[in-house]
Amino acid sequence: MRRVLHVSDLHFGRDRPELLRPLIATINDLAPDLVAISGDFTQRARFGQYRAARAFLARLVPPFLAVPGNHDTPLDNLFVRFLNPWGRYRRYIHPDLQPGWEDAEVAVAGVNTVNRWSWQRGRIGRQTLRRVCGAFAGSDGARMRIAVLHHPLEHGPAVEKRLMRGAGRALAALGECGADIVLSGHLHTWHARPFAEAEGVLFVQAGTGLSTRVRGEPNDFNLLTIDGPSVEVQQWTAGPGETAFHPTRSARFTKAEGVWQSARD
Repeated sequence: MRRVLHVSDLHFGRDRPELLRPLIATINDLAPDLVAISGDFTQRARFGQYRAARAFLARLVPPFLAVPGNHDTPLDNLFVRFLNPWGRYRRYIHPDLQPGWEDAEVAVAGVNTVNRWSWQRGRIGRQTLRRVCGAFAGSDGARMRIAVLHHPLEHGPAVEKRLMRGAGRALAALGECGADIVLSGHLHTWHARPFAEAEGVLFVQAGTGLSTRVRGEPNDFNLLTIDGPSVEVQQWTAGPGETAFHPTRSARFTKAEGVWQSARD
């Protein structure tokens, strides 16, 4: 059994400071095997915001794997965004934009979906897909294969933002090369269900860990408990006026014959 804690969209610079210490304490108390952070550490990629993100990471006891989000490249500094978009991220967060992590039961691949030329909308190209699929091909077939990326590969009908460029091709490719779970963020909303266009891949989306822009939902993170072919996705939230995170809902799934199915108690 393995536990992966998934948090996203911390947005230092437009965050709820009263939740910072409770978030760190809860993560450390839960002691997951890995903390997966799917981008948007900062609000405007400014040095002070990156220093706050670095201080947050330094206080985490479990190992972490992180990928950048679109807010981690400057919106209002075109010179930096076009010529050195990842300099600050590499300095303060991690030099590898697409890291990997694995043990005997889980293989995790980080994917950078940020497009410096189109700040809001992400992209995922064929070279990136070949790298991820190659990483999964080299892992033991018994491991749960997880991809971590900022931009989701599927949008619901109520989402106004444009879907990431290459999302459909990427979802098909990830399903074919054995990806089991995709963790993403960006929309500040929570989801846990199989993809509509790829039922063999589980779509797990976190809202925002600390941001004040909550889109009508509480601040949250996910705790995934993986046990063989089964996974429980537990959402932990802190609503308006609350200064502690607590579990609020969960969804259980089992993968059988290549398809994720909702597991009933």
